[in-house]
Amino acid sequence: MQDQENLSELKIQDQKIMENSELSIFEAVIPIIILVGLLAYNVFIFGDDSLSGSNQFILLIGGAVAAIVGFRNRVSFSRMMDEVAENVKSTSSAIFILLMVGALAGTWLVSGIIPTMIYYGLQILNPTIFLPACLIICAVISVATGSSWTTSATVGIALIGIAGALDISLGMTAGAVLSGAYFGDKMSPMSDTTNLAPAMAGTDLFTHIKYMSYTTVPTFIVTLIIFIIIGLTLTVNGDADTLAMLADIDKAFNISPWLFLVPVMVIGLIIKKTPPLIALLAGTLLAAIFALFFQPQIIMNIAGATELTFNSAYKGLMTAITVDTAIATDNEILAKLFTAGGMAKMMGTIWLILCAMVFGGIMDAIGALAKISSFMLQLFDSVFGLFASTVCTCIGLNFTASDQYLAIVVPGKMYSKAFKEKCLAPENLSRTLEDSGTVTSVLIPWNTCGAYHSGVLGVSVGEYFIYAIFNWLSPFTTLLFAAFRIKIRQLAAK
Repeated sequence: MQDQENLSELKIQDQKIMENSELSIFEAVIPIIILVGLLAYNVFIFGDDSLSGSNQFILLIGGAVAAIVGFRNRVSFSRMMDEVAENVKSTSSAIFILLMVGALAGTWLVSGIIPTMIYYGLQILNPTIFLPACLIICAVISVATGSSWTTSATVGIALIGIAGALDISLGMTAGAVLSGAYFGDKMSPMSDTTNLAPAMAGTDLFTHIKYMSYTTVPTFIVTLIIFIIIGLTLTVNGDADTLAMLADIDKAFNISPWLFLVPVMVIGLIIKKTPPLIALLAGTLLAAIFALFFQPQIIMNIAGATELTFNSAYKGLMTAITVDTAIATDNEILAKLFTAGGMAKMMGTIWLILCAMVFGGIMDAIGALAKISSFMLQLFDSVFGLFASTVCTCIGLNFTASDQYLAIVVPGKMYSKAFKEKCLAPENLSRTLEDSGTVTSVLIPWNTCGAYHSGVLGVSVGEYFIYAIFNWLSPFTTLLFAAFRIKIRQLAAK
């Protein structure tokens, strides 16, 4: 079992791809088939509670099945654990960001930042324009920051709160938020995936962005039109109580436009290419200071104190940062909005990510990911077939590897030669990687992106899936362009 001459390793930037010459395609897909079957049954039994722990264990079972396949193909347990460790290491930044988002949500609530956003948002955003406005706002913020994660953790949280107050479906709202956020994530030159895709395909950044706009902009326009139509046909009951709700918010918090300085500062730091973790920490600490000046009574209430002292301030703020916090109000709708789970709320999402990394790491260690990619490459001979194979591989790797970076790196490496052989310019490949690898990651509950956004927004993937129109429409758009040979750039004949 220790003799592993069948294994070979490809290292691309910070990602490794394991190849196993002895592994068959049937063996490679066995863990996936079993995982899908178990997840389907688990969701049938537990419903919405499946992410509370049972799905996490199913992912471990899938990893165990993959390990058995690996043992049969001379892959050692230590090799598998090394790959799991590498996968977990790659998510360390995401895990810390999740914890800081939980802390930020807590301080932004007790400082009055989120209530202030809801207060002014209720006066500006009516139900008819709300969803298209969410789409546009998040697109602008995401282009500016280059990060769908930051967009979701800042304006996304506020827009979810406004939607709750207006009695608009949270699934619709989360879909609009993520559609806009991932438009910016694709098109911003500051986005990590936007830089990774052309690097894998062998083209430059701005050629990639220009070429990607041919499919991305039409998809965004279609998404916007659909949300406009939904907005025009939307019937809600929440707008009738807006005045009463504004009065209740004003009663519970000291509302001030000065509180907008904190989110503006956070977005500014991200634009200035400050690491997200540092920006979120700065936003959390600044919000804590603002809370002492603008909402001292709330801090005292959380601490169970009658006066604001250093000890009561410390206790109140640390409680808001770390655990469940609720602001008292007689309004039932606002009572749901005026709650935050702190860092503790993110532990379930982190749990899911860690279990997903176990499955993805073992699948990578046994060479299953590379085998599936190679098999897909062999299935198609036509130009359209090559594009279709790339799309299917990216989506499949988002599903199996649970990581959008691997969903870009592995197909990028595997398909670059095939695109050249078909005399297709590398920007065709880089565009396809983003149209299918980047955007679909948020549609899979156990993928790092799906787990993150559902945890931050408090909306399950199942609720927002159908409304994340831009995300699931993008792969179809790139296939449509391939089928009709629209903007398919050819290499110069040799």
